[in-house]
Amino acid sequence: MAEAALRKVTKRFGETVAVSDVSLEVSDGEFVVLLGPTGAGKTTTLRLFAGLEHPEEGQVEIAGHDVTQLAPAQRDIAFVFQQYSLYPHYTVFENLAFPLKAPGRRLSSAAIKKRVTEIAEMLRIESKLKNRATELSGGEMQRVSIGRALVREPSLFLMDEPLSSLDAKLREDLRVELKRIQRELGATIVYVTHDQLEAMTLADRIGVLAEGELVQVDAPREIYERPANIYAAQRLGSPQINLLELGALAIQDAPDGAKTIGVRPEDVVINGGGVGAKVLTIEHLGVESIALLDVAGSQVHALLGARTRLREGEEVMASVRPGAELFFDRSERRLDGAARRGDAAHED
Repeated sequence: MAEAALRKVTKRFGETVAVSDVSLEVSDGEFVVLLGPTGAGKTTTLRLFAGLEHPEEGQVEIAGHDVTQLAPAQRDIAFVFQQYSLYPHYTVFENLAFPLKAPGRRLSSAAIKKRVTEIAEMLRIESKLKNRATELSGGEMQRVSIGRALVREPSLFLMDEPLSSLDAKLREDLRVELKRIQRELGATIVYVTHDQLEAMTLADRIGVLAEGELVQVDAPREIYERPANIYAAQRLGSPQINLLELGALAIQDAPDGAKTIGVRPEDVVINGGGVGAKVLTIEHLGVESIALLDVAGSQVHALLGARTRLREGEEVMASVRPGAELFFDRSERRLDGAARRGDAAHED
């Protein structure tokens, strides 16, 4: 595997700037996830790595070489798309073997069989090798699609929302498998998603994109605890971060220039002092519960334990765990101040 980089890359489609002056370095063996909503520039950024789009400015590097002007086939990359893109009348073995039969590879039949079998076992689809692609479930087809990329052992894997069309349980299973395989192979991966849970569970680092600009690149926990701005803060966490006016929840000692307070739901403390609040709704989600509070006309989410005794309509006191507040200025940038985090919010 190898490192990859974008150097001050800009891509336009007519008057629309899809990617604006983006620089991103991906280390050898690193799993980088590009996160953002539809239209943020995630897929265009991925296609720039692949050579499916060419930048008006900047350069693309893979394995230390400038590949900006090279065609996709010359870049030693493998691309996994959202759709499976399998040959429907080929068997699983034939689909997996297809990339190894390219004229330039000159692999023997025995070498191809060995490599296909290894990847099938890694993906746990060895029992399906004789099945045609049309006989597979959605999850099995996506495993084969990922396998077709893995057999080639490219310098760089590019994955564009490969799990988004699967049901929730299957996505969870394949997330675990994909991370396991990446670690076993030491693969270098750039992965696109709009799903913050995927990003946090898969990534070594997350690149948060907004309207073609790279807002922040950092470890998932660092972005969660120290977001560069409100936009980055809202990309991670469910429920989203609470955004409040100064003085809310009896928060004091805001740094100079603060305009908005950010409070994660797990840092809202119920019945441990503070200000009066009313419970609007309670969602019981098994391992945790989410309360929606009315605090002086503002709605605030609080993350509570599974066995909370709170009820809708109940009057409570609400405060924030000391030191857990995030402060943002008028331009929505985070200000240096209290940013200490704990393991969880609590209900006294």
